[in-house]
Amino acid sequence: MPPFEVPIVFLVFNRPDSTALVFEEIRRIKPRKLLVVADGPRSDRPGDVEKCTNVRSVIEQVDWPCEVIKNYAESNMGCKRRVASGLDWVFDQVDEAIILEDDCLPDKSFFTFCEQLLAYYRYDERIMHIGGVNFQFGAIRGDGSYYFSHLNHVWGWATWKRAWKFYDVDMTSYPNFCEYYNLKNVLPDKKMQGAWLESFKQVYDNQLDTWDYQWTYAIWQQNGLSITPNANLVSNIGFGCGATHTIDSDNPFADVSLESIIDLVHPMFMVPDLAADEFTFRAQTRINPSKYFQWIKRQFGRCKHA
Repeated sequence: MPPFEVPIVFLVFNRPDSTALVFEEIRRIKPRKLLVVADGPRSDRPGDVEKCTNVRSVIEQVDWPCEVIKNYAESNMGCKRRVASGLDWVFDQVDEAIILEDDCLPDKSFFTFCEQLLAYYRYDERIMHIGGVNFQFGAIRGDGSYYFSHLNHVWGWATWKRAWKFYDVDMTSYPNFCEYYNLKNVLPDKKMQGAWLESFKQVYDNQLDTWDYQWTYAIWQQNGLSITPNANLVSNIGFGCGATHTIDSDNPFADVSLESIIDLVHPMFMVPDLAADEFTFRAQTRINPSKYFQWIKRQFGRCKHA
């Protein structure tokens, strides 16, 4: 097969087994350019040096014509700073990219799905994020292979430099965003507003060592849209005690079966599917919104990078 032209970004840390599985899927499509962002070992965790070394040895197995560009941290930077700085580095070099973490196992069609949509919406600034996962559990939304959403899932995704330029890991504009209560213009459901505002506040106050809520915030402050496929193209295989955030192994979003999208059909209308977003939110919060905050604290209260 011909080389895959869209740059692939691989975010890795200390899990050689899952890294090897995801790497094999990357190898299948033979990207012409692979950018690898790796965090360094934690000084207080015995075994991290060996694990990180083993992860990086997986990258040395590239056996196809490929420009491999590495951004390896010598010491541990933490989830928030490592991913944020790594993606800033990525988009200093390329105009668009597909991003996979070391626990996000893609279906082969995920790559072509992203490739086609990166080209199709390249100059449409309304679209800021292309996701790979689907949490509708069989419900088909709209009339296309994908639907538009206010929720940007990051277990396998793609974007452009033109969108990433709005990313600010410190969310410095957040007080002004709150002052004008802009979230009500993005999420009509008050329970969803409250849950997300609480999450944003924890990130802004440095209570969560994470990078992805800031990406959601960047999209919402620009009134941007995300794309969600009508099939699940990426499965998170990293749930469990060794994970950074996804430590809840009984989570219904763990190890969701992979599906494919072969013939891409564009939806007729570019309108966010609010019912789909509410469905995802209710599933994540186990119906009772008060459980959302318990879930957040359980998932993000400790981080393997910390």
